Amino acid sequence: MNRVDRLMGILTVLQSRKFVMAEKLADKFEISVRTVYRDIKALMEIGIPVSFENNKGYFIVQGYFLPPVSFSSAEANALILMTSLADRFADHSIARHSSMALEKIKAVLRNGDKEKSELLNDHIKVLNPNQPSNDYLLDIQNAIVSKTILKIRYSDNKNAKSEREIEPVGLIYYYDQWHLIAWCWKRNDYRDFKVKEIETLENTQNPYRIKGHITLDDHIRSWK
Repeated sequence: MNRVDRLMGILTVLQSRKFVMAEKLADKFEISVRTVYRDIKALMEIGIPVSFENNKGYFIVQGYFLPPVSFSSAEANALILMTSLADRFADHSIARHSSMALEKIKAVLRNGDKEKSELLNDHIKVLNPNQPSNDYLLDIQNAIVSKTILKIRYSDNKNAKSEREIEPVGLIYYYDQWHLIAWCWKRNDYRDFKVKEIETLENTQNPYRIKGHITLDDHIRSWK
C-alpha cells in the first residue's frame, strides 16, 4: 500500500471510530507506531483536524466531516453481521474489501450509533474452521464483470492436474463451498469447478470468444 492510500485509510478509520490508539493503526496497516505519528502529522498539515486524548487515542474533531449518506443503526448492524459472515463464507480477498467497506459505513454514523456498532462488532464472532486456501473470489468476480478469459491450473476429484482456459459464468455456493460455473475450452462444454481446487489463476484480459453464455438459473435447472 502506498502512502497516499494509507493516509486515506487512516482517515477513514479515524472517521469510523470515536477514538483510535496509535497501536491499533499500526497493527491495521502493518506499520510502526513511529510511522503512525508521521502519518497523523501529515494529515494535520493538510488541514485535517486530528486531535488526541490521553488514554483514549486520536480522533477527528466533531463537525469536520459532513456525510453525504446516512445509515440507521439497524442498517449498520445488519452490515456488521454480513461482514462477519464474509470471513466464514468468502476468502481473504473478499473479507478484506468487506472490512474496508464497513469502515466507510461506520465513518458516516452519528457518534451514538458509532459506539453501538463498535459494541455489536465485538460481540459477534463467526468461527471459520474451513477457510479457503486461496484468494481467488475477487479475481473471479472481476473476470465475470469484465467478461474476460481466465487461465487456471486445476486439480479434479481424482487429483489429476490440468491447465485450462475458461470463460466464467458465475459463482454458486453449495455443499459448504464455492463453485465456479464456466465454459471450459479444454472440454468444450460448461464445467463446475470447485474454487478451493484452483491452484493458480490468471486473468488473461482476453475477451470471451463465446457470445450469449447460459445463465446460472439455466445451469441450476439443468441439474433436475
